Amino acid sequence: MSEESNVMKQRHSLSHIMAAAIKNLYSGTTTVQFGVGPAIDNGFYYDIDFGGVKVSEEDFKKIEKEMRKIINKDLPITYSERSRKDALAWAKENAQKFKAELINDLPEDETISFYTLGDFEDLCKGPHVESTGKVGAFKLEKVAGAYWRGDEKREMLTRIYGLAFETEEELDAYVKKQEEAKQRDHRKLGKELDLYCFSDLVGAGLPMFTPRGTVLRQTLGEYSMQLRHDAGFERVFTPHITKLDLYKTSGHYAKFGAELFLVHSQVNGEEFALKPMNCPHHTQIFASRPHTYRELPIRYMEPTTDYRDEKSGELGGLSRVRALTQDDSHVFCRKDQIKGEIQNLVKLVRELYSSMGMDKMRVRLSYRNDEDKYLGSPELWEMAQGEIKQAAIDNGLDYFEMEGEAAFYGPKIDFMVEDAIGREHQVATIQIDFVQPERFGLEFVNEKSEKERPVMIHHATLGSIERFMSVFIEHTAGWFPFWCAPEQVRVLTVNDQVADYVEKVKEVLNGVILDAPLRHNELRYTVDDSGESLGKKIREATKMKIPCALIVGPKDVEAEEVSVRLRDSETKVKLAELNNYLRSL
Repeated sequence: MSEESNVMKQRHSLSHIMAAAIKNLYSGTTTVQFGVGPAIDNGFYYDIDFGGVKVSEEDFKKIEKEMRKIINKDLPITYSERSRKDALAWAKENAQKFKAELINDLPEDETISFYTLGDFEDLCKGPHVESTGKVGAFKLEKVAGAYWRGDEKREMLTRIYGLAFETEEELDAYVKKQEEAKQRDHRKLGKELDLYCFSDLVGAGLPMFTPRGTVLRQTLGEYSMQLRHDAGFERVFTPHITKLDLYKTSGHYAKFGAELFLVHSQVNGEEFALKPMNCPHHTQIFASRPHTYRELPIRYMEPTTDYRDEKSGELGGLSRVRALTQDDSHVFCRKDQIKGEIQNLVKLVRELYSSMGMDKMRVRLSYRNDEDKYLGSPELWEMAQGEIKQAAIDNGLDYFEMEGEAAFYGPKIDFMVEDAIGREHQVATIQIDFVQPERFGLEFVNEKSEKERPVMIHHATLGSIERFMSVFIEHTAGWFPFWCAPEQVRVLTVNDQVADYVEKVKEVLNGVILDAPLRHNELRYTVDDSGESLGKKIREATKMKIPCALIVGPKDVEAEEVSVRLRDSETKVKLAELNNYLRSL
């Protein structure tokens, strides 16, 4: 038995131990009905109907205490089978309507199995550990609501999540990591650092960015565009609204019609949509004039906001929104240019994420599976999937392959980066598309003077800028690199006697222009010359995570220098050398 399968057995067993403990604690005061209780990554959960009794995290202590009693008894966990008739009789006798539903939904020829620990018996496929004493370390984590079987029209049950690991050391390490994640939560930091906000009057999933947040998103976006400009991309612009015919032709309407925000023209009765993606528009720019093989590759880029009608329950901070700005780009090329174009894109992805301090990277090669949701011939898919795999090998990428993760029009390379606390996030993508050029009838004249279909390569370096910001805020914990920090420098005065000297400092700061990694990046600074104490000014600058504070006091005036306070160091810098010093940060 593998170590992983044993851990999953422990987690599954703990869900039943929790159910047994809950039955012991609550069955005297209410009818407790159990739904499902699977093992999941890092733990387990159980969906439970407490019959109107409200259970919260305040109840965890007594539930955990009861669970430990069961664990300490080291009760055998035994397997048994029942006929459908006997299984339904058990469900009726124990008032377990959800279990009865599960039993009725089983195929006629399926074995109906139960597991017993002490006087608690539960319908379950298993597997489990041999006894309750072999489950390892655990901790109940949180309470949530969950519709029975995920159906919004069914009963709302109470879902209790638990953490489970083989050792206390592993559990403690995970809990510590989770606490760190809470402190880094972009929703918390976004408010504390005054980066973005939401309004009920504007609508859920529609973030608005403050001046500070706008600087951050624009700086990140401009750097992404700069890298692609250097790689030969040209900027284009497309409208935010389009006739539905565009998405019907591309195939997006058939696949994602339910996610479109529709707009009805009251003038001529036409149906429009707010654009959910940009690739169909870019095909029309390509199709607007004839092309020859000598012009290819043609590369377009466009940072633009798209709109998708996501379900309210799936929205969360900047991670998933209804208005998402993509740093989108598309290449139209010949088949013999695919390899070079992918190498071009891989290079700029690596450069961008290296600048972000996110060097640990691997890629997922996302292929089609046997479902009928994909467009295009199997032969074209095989060719495209072969191209991205060879590109991963040629570029020395650490890759793994996943069927069923492709876009409906082509396979893709999904770049996965690891953040500062070890979590993996999908960020940039490269997608090969033979389908949309075919559906839109795109063509160029090849070297034989014959018409030929171009290949379309989709690429986003940051992806959704909003989603990337959620990752980046948490990765940095709000301590952004100097070049992209919304406020890079704050001048802190010791008293009002240094006002004239502060003007000299400001003259230097006004002349500082950063050139790496983003070129022509003018310095962003403020001056705190309030009457507050220096200690309070320093605390406020630290609270706002300003990467560089310049402290100016009478002694600094005499020495014609400033006291530089960084996050992890302090130094003195001559005023004449301040420009070069800040450029080096």
